[in-house]
Amino acid sequence: MKTPVSKGLNVAIVGATGAVGNEFLRLFEERGFPVADLRLLASERSAGKCLTFKGQEYCIQAATKDSFEGIDVAFFSAGASRSRELAQAAIDEGALVVDNSSAFRMDPDVPLVVPEINLDHVKPHHRLIAVPNCTAIILLMAVAPLRQIGHIDRLIVSTYQSASGGGAGMMRLLEEETRAAINGTDRPESKLHTPYAFNLFSHNTPVEDSGYNEEELKVIAETRKILGMPGLRVNVTCIRVPVLRAHSESVTVEFDGPAPDEEAVRDVLSRAPGVQLIDDRESNRFPTPHDASGQGDVLVGRIRRDLSNPHALCMFIAGDQLLKGAALNAVQIAEAVLTGREALLPA
Repeated sequence: MKTPVSKGLNVAIVGATGAVGNEFLRLFEERGFPVADLRLLASERSAGKCLTFKGQEYCIQAATKDSFEGIDVAFFSAGASRSRELAQAAIDEGALVVDNSSAFRMDPDVPLVVPEINLDHVKPHHRLIAVPNCTAIILLMAVAPLRQIGHIDRLIVSTYQSASGGGAGMMRLLEEETRAAINGTDRPESKLHTPYAFNLFSHNTPVEDSGYNEEELKVIAETRKILGMPGLRVNVTCIRVPVLRAHSESVTVEFDGPAPDEEAVRDVLSRAPGVQLIDDRESNRFPTPHDASGQGDVLVGRIRRDLSNPHALCMFIAGDQLLKGAALNAVQIAEAVLTGREALLPA
């Protein structure tokens, strides 16, 4: 766990052919992550395909419990069932496992980490670290810094979630449906109950007896765990929108007293690592998923008092689901843990 980051590492990616898996390769190169040997793992149907990293081709292997010999760090992004099946095998081989799935997020023995917020939750004995839900990460990058200027009592969140949250397959579906709608051809086959192109719909996860879907309940539970506020009141409505990449969220933050001054909020957010303030009222320029796509910062703007509640303020945020919402957060965790740093400022 104290391996210096300058040392070459044997790295495995489980789910290498997915949308997040592709981002890992790009981030390794961009951030100079010290890869000595790279093992790309995926399903049996992907075995034999090759991907290029730093000009060298690496062939994909089928992921099994025997895939992790000699691996120092294993990044998992192949879904909860594969993580439950294979993560322990990687740990048994001595690897640090950084898991992007929901498999272990609410396990009390597994830290659920956004490095800019709660890296201190990781202890020397931890060999498995969970990456939170993408929506929760993007939300908390903007919300957590506000604890410096007031005690947060409640969050009301409405999300505008892109196709990237459903993986490469949903991104392709949105592209194909959009093309079909423009050309007047038949809509491609889909598991969705409603058209995706030029439409929006309640997040496509099962709805519980409470009326909340799984995505909404994940955001509520994970927000409380990350912030260490088990009693925090959170209300979330998650909606899928026809945006290819990057999630957006409308957020109302209620405090236990009068809401902080807008300028104090802007000052705190402008200094928060991994946050970019875009709040230009004169030009009507605020965060958009277009601007958030392809870069690691969470964009924050539309900062204003809630005219209906003197204890609340409102803001609008956008962040790349594949980067800070997934791959980038995972890589930052590994960088921080392997260097033993107590704090992490994004490169």
